[in-house]
Amino acid sequence: MLSIRLALLGPPGVGKGTYSSILSKELRIPHLSTGELLRREISMKTELGREVESYVSRGLLVPDKIVNDIVAKRLCASDCANGFILDGYPRTLPQAVFLEEHFPLDKVVLLQASLETIIERICGRLYCPNCGETYHVSWKPPKRDNICDKCGAKLTRRTDDSPEVIKRRYEEYLATVSPVVDFYKKLGKLVPFRAEGDSQILAYSLLRELSSSRTEILVEK
Repeated sequence: MLSIRLALLGPPGVGKGTYSSILSKELRIPHLSTGELLRREISMKTELGREVESYVSRGLLVPDKIVNDIVAKRLCASDCANGFILDGYPRTLPQAVFLEEHFPLDKVVLLQASLETIIERICGRLYCPNCGETYHVSWKPPKRDNICDKCGAKLTRRTDDSPEVIKRRYEEYLATVSPVVDFYKKLGKLVPFRAEGDSQILAYSLLRELSSSRTEILVEK
């Protein structure tokens, strides 16, 4: 098995989770969502988890140092020996610098989409509060209107899935990610990828692009 370390960057709603899941399955490396890692620490009531909860409960951003420690602990696990896919990390320049010093990436994929596309995707999302299954009114609708196919519960939308909130989050993302993008661009590791269209189909196009890079990485190593 070839080894590759990836990170996927992109605005909320661009499809990072979908792309990461497909790449994880095809490349046989773990998909690590920062949000899930933080929630896991909280649920396990670890010391780091209690620190995370103290910030989250007040609506504050978790400091880079804490996020770095949680991610580093997960990357030291045996299933990451042959590579990994980071989803939602690094978000800031200090996080990127930390990662490069301790767990240097091979490639960083920058998923790009217009604000209009992001709004369409997010505003059409539906969630099952019971089993967690996700749907979309346009390209993944439930068989029965507003009813979960898996468990039969009534589907809902997130209260912050409004155009105004999405626009603000998109602008905040652009301001935050810019130094990270520049950092990886200078290192020659950035892979810009236009994520307009069906994420399922585009993910395999990205996979083909990365497969070529993967061979180059092996030769370099």
